[in-house]
Amino acid sequence: MPRTADGHPDFGGIWNSASLTPLQRPASLGTKEYYTEDEAAQYEEKRLGELNKDRRDGSAEEDVNRSYNELFHDRGTRVARTLRTSMVIDPPDGRIPPMTAEGLAILKANQARFAAHPADGPEDRPLPDRCLMFSQSGPPMIPGNYNNNYQIVQTRDFFAITAEMGNQVRTIPLDGRKHIPPTLSQWTGNSVGHWDGDALVIETSNFRFNDKSRFGVQYDGGVTDQNLRITERFILAGPDSIVYRATIDDPTIYTKPWTMEAALERTNGPLYEFACHEGNYAMTDMLSGARAQEKKSPAK
Repeated sequence: MPRTADGHPDFGGIWNSASLTPLQRPASLGTKEYYTEDEAAQYEEKRLGELNKDRRDGSAEEDVNRSYNELFHDRGTRVARTLRTSMVIDPPDGRIPPMTAEGLAILKANQARFAAHPADGPEDRPLPDRCLMFSQSGPPMIPGNYNNNYQIVQTRDFFAITAEMGNQVRTIPLDGRKHIPPTLSQWTGNSVGHWDGDALVIETSNFRFNDKSRFGVQYDGGVTDQNLRITERFILAGPDSIVYRATIDDPTIYTKPWTMEAALERTNGPLYEFACHEGNYAMTDMLSGARAQEKKSPAK
């Protein structure tokens, strides 16, 4: 295991988390945690066919939804090397636990508001549309459809993670400091880290939240509030592999905490600039399209 001068595992370098492993386990698999190699190969072939954006079968609406064709996607072609059937590893069924009654009420209210006001202004759009937050940025660092690269720079006192998606940087102190006051919030929260043997543990609170899910395109059924706490563990499984785990705990939203695991594989890189805000004409198109629809609609 590569180690730094102060004896800790050396996570420095560029890593990629792209994987066909789904966030939640297909219900048909029950409590089956792992594929065999043959089962994994069969699943990969089937999943790649389902995800293929160059297909031209189906309805006109399905065709429009494939406008981001395969050229734009880099989701990986294999499941994680662990052969897990889902990224969610706890609860044992591989599914995100049910929401509380309060959490479900918040979600339904948010969905109703979005259906009624999908594009009055940019504030109505999901966070990725506004280039503010992406599932890859973390925490938790959930792989997405593309730009799943990270660069880690590690010193004795700090651990910095640059996510290629959105060029967002998290700088985590390792010097024993406490969290900032709860009155201060940030989109990626306030993180502090410590070592637990050879595992790096990062605890994050003080999340900024609104009525749009912070879990990105991989899980659009989630909401968060001021009680969200996320604990991440980075485990160097070998010179070229990191096991990344994140436990999501929000007692007012979920009936129990849940934990996900992703595999990060070393890659040559480099990271490219994802200049989301520059030339984000999609936002202009969505808002102008909404105005055009309003003009066609009968006066209310």
